[in-house]
Amino acid sequence: MKTILENNKEVTKLIALFMSIFGLSIAYAQDSITLDAKVIQTRSVAINRTVKFERNDIYLTAKEGDGYLRINGVNFRQGVIEADIKGSNTPQRSFVGIAFHGSNDQTFEAVYFRPFNFENQERKSHSVQYIAHPTYTWNKLRRDSPGKYEAALNMDIKPDDWFHVRIHVKESTVDVYINDGNVPTLSVDRLSKTDAGWVGFWTGNSSDGWFRNIKLRSINN
Repeated sequence: MKTILENNKEVTKLIALFMSIFGLSIAYAQDSITLDAKVIQTRSVAINRTVKFERNDIYLTAKEGDGYLRINGVNFRQGVIEADIKGSNTPQRSFVGIAFHGSNDQTFEAVYFRPFNFENQERKSHSVQYIAHPTYTWNKLRRDSPGKYEAALNMDIKPDDWFHVRIHVKESTVDVYINDGNVPTLSVDRLSKTDAGWVGFWTGNSSDGWFRNIKLRSINN
């Protein structure tokens, strides 16, 4: 059995690796790391949410307004963000996703999902959404550019099931892939001028959400 000291040493090593890969100086053209809940718990801060760490699952409780769990030490630029996400089949109470390129508590981009729309024939075209706060909110984008920054999923997923997300962030575009799909379910032109920043788990107004197995692959072009 490992001692507490040995476990702490392992966590410290993981944090050091995490910081060296995704800190301000990226030494290699491409670096990758998977972060478990234990490491994230020591390197994160919650904004307008209470967070529960349950083994490898990270749960954000529901609260009025948007909220997120920001992972400290990340300066993500271009690359791939992967995670497992679970919402619920609760209309207007399940908005779950990943925020990135954050520069402060109000300025960030995000890709999020509305699981309650996954199987709704009338609203499934609103299943996945790109936003760039504070200017480009979902309602502004839907009003000014209907159907351009949101889409239906290109595969069947139950609203209460876990699903895997891969977000490919490039200099001017974002492509979103679901599970093992090799065709993006959403492809958009980025609306933010920010080219790097923090990454976090995001939930929308009055929404909770479950997250696990986040993986970051940073590509330094």
